[in-house]
Amino acid sequence: MNISAVLLAGGESRRMGKDKATLLFRGNALWQIQLELLQKVAPAEIFVSARTDPVWRPAGVQFVADNPPSRGPLSGLAAVLAQTSSGHLLALAIDMPFMTEKYLRSLCGQIEPGRGVLPEIDDRFEPLAAIYPQEALANVQSALSGKDFSLQTVTGCLVAAGKLRVLPVTPQQRKLFLNLNELADLQSI
Repeated sequence: MNISAVLLAGGESRRMGKDKATLLFRGNALWQIQLELLQKVAPAEIFVSARTDPVWRPAGVQFVADNPPSRGPLSGLAAVLAQTSSGHLLALAIDMPFMTEKYLRSLCGQIEPGRGVLPEIDDRFEPLAAIYPQEALANVQSALSGKDFSLQTVTGCLVAAGKLRVLPVTPQQRKLFLNLNELADLQSI
């Protein structure tokens, strides 16, 4: 499969109050859970995108710094798309511990040359568990040079340009996209 993967770990974790990557979930750090998940999909290469090289990053996983000044996940996506050697990039947020190998493999099975896959729940895109084609790089870089850094806006433009295909998320799959933003989220699980 000609696909690369990135673990997006560049957030400041302001609402959580501490680094999400090192947060324990069911006995394991979030970074470990998510990297192991990406490894199971067997991409050609795996990146970690963050503001600075995390101390937890294992050898064999490449670090790519977010394009400064950081504009959230958009910066990481742009930086990694510029580095990847594959035709597609599977992006996964560090704070989605319910995501499964089966779902990610199903996304991988739906890519086409020059076109990725973007999950959608109730007319809202899920860009932090999606696959972007290399052809999206120009659009992402263009958004970084503008004033709107919203991934909803950027992915909407990519959908309109035919570079992303929208994939509706079924009611049973919605739990895969739950993310941990605050300590209360972790405690409620």
